[in-house]
Amino acid sequence: MIETLLHHLNIPVWRLRGYDTFAGEWYPLDGIYLSERAALRAAHKRLKELERLQPSDTSGGQEGIQDQVYIVRPDGTMFRYLPPKNRS
Repeated sequence: MIETLLHHLNIPVWRLRGYDTFAGEWYPLDGIYLSERAALRAAHKRLKELERLQPSDTSGGQEGIQDQVYIVRPDGTMFRYLPPKNRS
């Protein structure tokens, strides 16, 4: 409902998507964000949760088969979120 209202008011929203690297499948992640900064914070929180659910010592972390988190811009393009220590 709120997403429909934001759309009608032409307020851009950011979203998150997950990618299951083991299955090779995309999946939706809950939440809408009104700024890139808010989406970045949510993506960071999601990666922390993934680390708890899919620990790096067994999944290989973000370089292995741990699920990945992508930020979807208001225009539909997206980019992968990596924590600062993993950025190239």
